Amino acid sequence: MTVVFRTVDEFAQGQRLDNYLLKHLKGVPKSHIYRVIRKGEVRVNKGRKKAEYKLQIDDVVRIPPIRVSSSNEAYTSDSLKQLLQDAIIFEDKGMIILNKPSGLAVHSGSGISTGVIEALRSIYKDPVELVHRLDRSTSGVLMIAKKRSVLKSLNDQLSNHQMEKRYTALVKGVWSKKRHTIDAPLYNNSRYTVIDPKGKYAVSHFQPLKNFHNDNLEASLVDVTIETGRTHQIRAHAKYAGHPLAGDDKYGDKIFEQQLKIKGLKRLFLHAHQITFTNPLTDQIQKAQAPLTEELLSFLNKL
Repeated sequence: MTVVFRTVDEFAQGQRLDNYLLKHLKGVPKSHIYRVIRKGEVRVNKGRKKAEYKLQIDDVVRIPPIRVSSSNEAYTSDSLKQLLQDAIIFEDKGMIILNKPSGLAVHSGSGISTGVIEALRSIYKDPVELVHRLDRSTSGVLMIAKKRSVLKSLNDQLSNHQMEKRYTALVKGVWSKKRHTIDAPLYNNSRYTVIDPKGKYAVSHFQPLKNFHNDNLEASLVDVTIETGRTHQIRAHAKYAGHPLAGDDKYGDKIFEQQLKIKGLKRLFLHAHQITFTNPLTDQIQKAQAPLTEELLSFLNKL
């Protein structure tokens, strides 16, 4: 182990020193990080700094030799790199937009050493950051910022409901072909997201497109727009409405799931097919679209 020097990039500008170290030294206890800061083993531009010091762009941070858990070391295979490069549907100097495959996590954690963002960081020399997230099992449009200013602008658009995200989903049962709005607060209890008055404000709109009647199986293909981006929002709201998503092993209906498996569905039927936003570099309204995968289209043809 050796001393590491890191130059602060625009994404880390304004971040506290302790939080910066926690991000770069995954697996190291907070107490140990505060100890090395307090002892002066961590230096910024060759000088001592307190944990709450706000980093500036081009600051040079000296990180002393600290053993980091090897399980947190990301490895990106050539096949994953190629998969992500093939998935790019738009790119400019400020952002990358992917059609994320189902089954691929957007970031590491919970036993996953490499997600989309870690893999992209190994591909691009410049730093990149997630603008928003998609569940591992959800496919479709995913935005990644290449500049801090772009990240801030897109995050502001999300916060101010100025960005429209549209999803295609298959749900249990026949749903009348009118717009259904679910306005119900969501609370995450670490295992599930549930409807709870003490939860966060959440609104989803479901517009049925086509109904399916096949033997004993009834389902609806729906277009979904969300005004908020809570964890498992669409999945929890669909369940609450009595129309759980197809292929949902967490919030789904067991009998419905068995029927779907017999017909060949092997994944969650939820796909982010379109996002509309203002491009921070051009100030123009822009749409990014990702059509349904062949896998999902093929399954629909069986219904």
